[in-house]
Amino acid sequence: MSKVEEFQELRPLLFSIAYRILASVSEAEDAVQETWLRFDGSATRPMSTRAFLSATVTRISIDVLRSARVRREEYVGPWFPEPLLADPYEDPARAVELADSVSMAALLLLERLSPLERAVFVLREVFGFGFDEVATAVGRSEAACRQLLVRARRHMEAGRPRFAADRQERQELATRFFDALKDGDVGGLRNLLAADAQLVGDGGGKAPQLAKAVVGADNVARLLASVVPWLIRIDATFESHEVNGQPGAIFRDRDGKILHTVLDVLDGRIQTIRGVINPDKLGHIGPVADAWAIDREVKQARRHMN
Repeated sequence: MSKVEEFQELRPLLFSIAYRILASVSEAEDAVQETWLRFDGSATRPMSTRAFLSATVTRISIDVLRSARVRREEYVGPWFPEPLLADPYEDPARAVELADSVSMAALLLLERLSPLERAVFVLREVFGFGFDEVATAVGRSEAACRQLLVRARRHMEAGRPRFAADRQERQELATRFFDALKDGDVGGLRNLLAADAQLVGDGGGKAPQLAKAVVGADNVARLLASVVPWLIRIDATFESHEVNGQPGAIFRDRDGKILHTVLDVLDGRIQTIRGVINPDKLGHIGPVADAWAIDREVKQARRHMN
């Protein structure tokens, strides 16, 4: 098998490792490309290509994450990971771990970890790497990696919801939610939201966004019911779509360009609705709409109706 063929076979795994460490599609793709350049430029073939490439992409991702954290501290408004519509890596033996680890809630929990803790947790808990492989990848002893994993697990468990709905329940709840959203049904939306539900958007200062999170089932329901029907009235559409392994939706303008994605954290009732609006985080999905123009059009339509 040629170098190119070996690399292409492992590319889905490499991207999935990098994405979970970086929470960025574009940065993960860059890390994978840099991994290929190092592999292609190596004069010797490693004993295990999988081990070599996994370690390389992990080290690159750790370095990128360290610099990215500085930028995230200066980010305008709430910061969310770049939405992922489909994880390219599949492993039936670890399907649950893979699905749970790519959710928006899990990625935000991973933000609490140091870069090394995050890498160790991802390699060991998500992908099932042996401690010898993890140690080689992060450049620490196996004993140190075990300690890093203990700390990472503690942080992750402290932030996890106590109750988790199964996949079918989440999907059924999402279907009812999006039906109520299309109809502007305040009561229907309110009944599906937790009492302390939140609506928050990530615009990064580059798209219209809420000044602060909207909190409370009634407030969230009323805001959604007042905004979404107006978007539909100006020919915007939204389609249900799995986003980060969770039921979500993609909003598009009349030309089919991406306006934003909505991601739901579902736990019996809808706890949090996160909208990724920053155009810089949507380009990998498709052409991005001008959110400012859409906002102006909605306001103009409202004035004409009044």
